[in-house]
Amino acid sequence: MEGMSYQRFPKIKIREMKDEYLKFELRETDVSMANALRRIMIAEVPTIAIELVEIEVNSTVLNDEFLAHRLGLIPLTSDKAMGMRFSRDCDACDGDGQCEYCSVEFHLSVRCDQDQTLDVTSADLLTADPNVIPVDVANAARSTSFDSAENKGIIIVKLRRGQELRLRAIARKGIGKDHAKWSPTATVTFMYEPDIHINEDMMATLTLEEKQSWIESSPTKVFDIDPNTQQVIVVDPEAYTYDDEVIKKAEAMGKPGLVEITGREDSFIFTVESTGAVKASQIVLNAIEVLKQKLDAVRLSEDTEEADDQFGELGAHMRGG
Repeated sequence: MEGMSYQRFPKIKIREMKDEYLKFELRETDVSMANALRRIMIAEVPTIAIELVEIEVNSTVLNDEFLAHRLGLIPLTSDKAMGMRFSRDCDACDGDGQCEYCSVEFHLSVRCDQDQTLDVTSADLLTADPNVIPVDVANAARSTSFDSAENKGIIIVKLRRGQELRLRAIARKGIGKDHAKWSPTATVTFMYEPDIHINEDMMATLTLEEKQSWIESSPTKVFDIDPNTQQVIVVDPEAYTYDDEVIKKAEAMGKPGLVEITGREDSFIFTVESTGAVKASQIVLNAIEVLKQKLDAVRLSEDTEEADDQFGELGAHMRGG
């Protein structure tokens, strides 16, 4: 209808928040926006990871390529990633990707001179920027209960007497769409918020044993019996996994329509687990910022030159270039 506005104002409510875990509600929007936010968190929120490795000495049992791959998968603290430049867009080093604006340099030099096997770990990586260090090293520095004897860091390789590893590594900004090592999340999921309605009149016709049997048909603890009223109540609607087991059980008992379960189409429950490179709450904020940039690029898509000037490769990407 002419003049009708479809503008919506999504709202977020935090349920649980830790450094590496976040659970929140996203309301008053649709599934397209929820899925866009999820995909951006996984694949387009930038982090920092080792991309270039120059091996100087390697007499270990692992070849150079294997070591480079293992180094790339070590998560690095990436709080400054949003402010860094992509190496391909950096004009300070002409795209070489080895300057302070687009990269961080690491060094590792370990030699085993004893009979006991020596573990080379992420703690042996020496950084040129104290703000970009292996996540496990950062956690150890913050924790008062960290046991250095049990938590030695992420093992890169093991050395025997006479073996040595010496290398230089360059970490750069990137996104999970290019390689999984740049993804800031271990997992991101969302589900429709369940809307559960029990037909109380039909439920009253069941015996206590039938009620208990019906409740136990659910693989998760969604329903229970009130000890005072003996009525079936919903104790945890979010535990429902849309498996339809209770609906099938009701039909098998000859009570179709005993319960009605639908998903609210404008309300979603998100869980975000971080790798530790970026705090889970910051991943959500960064994803919203990236989404805003994408929407701005769409608004400017008619003027492609202006879009490219403002957003670089993002403008061309939004046009399919």
